[in-house]
Amino acid sequence: MENKKKFVLEQKWIVLLIVILLYGFFSIVSKEFHKTSTMVMMLDSTYYVLLMAIGVTFPLITGGVDLSIGTGMVCYALTGGYLVKFLGFPSWVGMLVAVLFGLIVGIWNGCLVSILGLPPFLATLCSCMITRGLGSMMARNFAVPWPGVKEPGGWFHRIFKYTVGSGRKASNYPVGVIVLAVVIIIMIFVLNHTRIGRYTIAIGSNKEATRLSGVNVRIYHIAAYTISGLFAGLASVAYAAAVPTIQPGTGAGLELDAIGGAIVGGVSAAGGYGSVEGTLIGVFVIQLLKTGLPFIGLEANWQQIITGLVLIGAVIVDVIKQRKAALAGG
Repeated sequence: MENKKKFVLEQKWIVLLIVILLYGFFSIVSKEFHKTSTMVMMLDSTYYVLLMAIGVTFPLITGGVDLSIGTGMVCYALTGGYLVKFLGFPSWVGMLVAVLFGLIVGIWNGCLVSILGLPPFLATLCSCMITRGLGSMMARNFAVPWPGVKEPGGWFHRIFKYTVGSGRKASNYPVGVIVLAVVIIIMIFVLNHTRIGRYTIAIGSNKEATRLSGVNVRIYHIAAYTISGLFAGLASVAYAAAVPTIQPGTGAGLELDAIGGAIVGGVSAAGGYGSVEGTLIGVFVIQLLKTGLPFIGLEANWQQIITGLVLIGAVIVDVIKQRKAALAGG
């Protein structure tokens, strides 16, 4: 286990260096890239991807996965937005419903995997399909706009971005960075210093040995997926703040940015180890690529290819880490 922690720590520093190099490269190649407006634009999408990634880190560490977070996030945003925009509920009610909806789906996924014994890939893929359909049904197939930043009920935008002034003189301040920093600190503590975190790692390392040691594996397995669902619900609020109108039937593929960021940041695809701070750094690699590649003239197809190659590289590194840990008796 100590060897595994050592490899994760090494990967975090390497990925952090990649983040710095990518930012430097894009800034040199394009003067537009390092403008404040570009950074704020990148952070708008980073907030919801990072929240999903923090949540899915827990199922990944158990050796599973949660493929429902992308369509789920859109489903929760559609449901909450419909309550606010079309039924006249306050924004806080829509936000609360969205988060609770995510929590319920997380518990559902945990029960499918832990109690019924379904493979995580299959169970959460089914939930992906269900939430995609449910979102459209909840919104009655309407595109749902949440209240704008200057509209009544649009106060939730200021959780992530505070605007001073108007028109061309308007300045946007990414206050969401502070909110996310607090969330990250809390989840680092949860993963490293609570039973949920310790047993999540133990389940991923050796589920049977953890069960034989007297741990109620089912409860903690469900807890990992519950955390993933909860953070997908929180991500839906950030998504509503970033996207003017939520479109039904969308969200498929958004989970890949979150899962990819977690794996790039050192979370093992086979389970057993990973870190929240590593996930944070990995997400920034993915988001820097998505934001920066257009500034050097690469089309969307090339962006996807390069991002895919980066993920392949991360998985290869993960395989090498596992082999080294096995040879070292980790």
